[in-house]
Amino acid sequence: MAANSSAAPFLSFSSSLSCPSPSRRLLPLPVRRGSPPLRRRIPAVQAKIREIFMPALSSTMTEGKIVSWVKAEGDRLSKGESVVVVESDKADMDVETFYDGILAAIVVPEGETAPVGAPIGLLAESEDEVPLAKAQAQSQSQVQSHSSSPPSPPPPSDPTPSPAPTAAVKPEAEGPRKAVATPYAKKLAKQHRVDIEKVVGTGPHGRITPADVEAAAGIPPKKPIAPAPTSAPAATPVTPSPAPTTATKASAAPLPPIPGSTVVPFTTMQTAVSKNMVESLSVPTFRVGYPVMTDALDALYEKIKSKGVTMTVLLAKAAAMALAQHPVINATCKDGKSFTYNSSINIAVAVAIDGGLITPVLQDADKLDIYLLSQRWKELVSKARSKQLLPNEYNLGTFTLSNLGMFGVDRFDAILPPGQGAIMAVGASKPTVVADGDGFFTIKNKMLVNVTADHRIIYGADLAAFLQTFSKIVENPESLTV
Repeated sequence: MAANSSAAPFLSFSSSLSCPSPSRRLLPLPVRRGSPPLRRRIPAVQAKIREIFMPALSSTMTEGKIVSWVKAEGDRLSKGESVVVVESDKADMDVETFYDGILAAIVVPEGETAPVGAPIGLLAESEDEVPLAKAQAQSQSQVQSHSSSPPSPPPPSDPTPSPAPTAAVKPEAEGPRKAVATPYAKKLAKQHRVDIEKVVGTGPHGRITPADVEAAAGIPPKKPIAPAPTSAPAATPVTPSPAPTTATKASAAPLPPIPGSTVVPFTTMQTAVSKNMVESLSVPTFRVGYPVMTDALDALYEKIKSKGVTMTVLLAKAAAMALAQHPVINATCKDGKSFTYNSSINIAVAVAIDGGLITPVLQDADKLDIYLLSQRWKELVSKARSKQLLPNEYNLGTFTLSNLGMFGVDRFDAILPPGQGAIMAVGASKPTVVADGDGFFTIKNKMLVNVTADHRIIYGADLAAFLQTFSKIVENPESLTV
């Protein structure tokens, strides 16, 4: 009589183990002669523990900071429920769970940061799995602490000078270990045929430097040569002065801290702003300034400001209408090989918030009327101040407006944000004496705007034409309320 199956299947976490009935006799599995006996697989129930990962809340986010845990360890969670508040490079956002379960362990506590994709908490399916999850979280914390701790300093070397420089070789007891070296050190190792895996680095965190490779190759360290004075004859040997060496060392050494000063680390937002500003320096830009008379715009603002319209929204609307006539100013170049004409005109407006700067985006600003645009802007500013903006509310800008006129600043230059073609810096509108075509003097309100543009796709004539159109719209603002 043949058995019903040759082996029992694995049981998943949702399966249940059932004991055989006493009245039912289990038959032995058939064994083929000359072959080893078949081993019956033992059903296993695996614990269901899920990791809560640090999410990527924006395209530029590389790490996030835990602002607060909404739930505590041991709390039962439902799918879609907020678990933790994470500070990204732009905003604070609630992170929801995708599964039901129990928050068994918190891996990353409040106030600490974790890279995107790293586990920040463990979710157990039942109470029986909570101890196992806590043990897993403890082991992960130990691994992270070991990986983040700096390497122990090398033992003190023998004070007796060695006759020739020799390379430090890794002891065999350490086992295989991947060497971390600078690109130039790898190049030198290849040139001098040095096995870089046997070289111990003296750089930060054990990094192999070019000097380590030269020492392994038996090349003596290079000594700095002081330049000879031009007044001395070429044939006369000149004793090098120690002054240049001292100056060189002084310039390379870090500046001493100022007494009473306090070092404050960057917040996540400040880190993102710093990274974007440094990245923008790689773009070739140019700047064009233009005077705009604002008497008519000021009069319009006085009429409609009671309806919630701000001067910033009026300027954003005027810029959007001008961009519609000059689409190249609304274009972007990201790879240096091509540029993109954006179908939407999304005006990003710089807003100063506590601890940083953010640019909420007025999407399709050329299509919305001034009152809907003002209402939308009020909502965006409120969310920006509370750090509750969604990624699509600050990531989709195609042109940026920065207005410091309300602070009395008459003119300034703005730094071009990465991924955009131009940014407009708006100063204050001030009474200015001007002469008309007939030679008569009059006083008018004049505002200075400066535009910084990407010179790879925008040229001087393009920007001048755009500014002329913008000036005409501002000086004849009736179209802004249509």
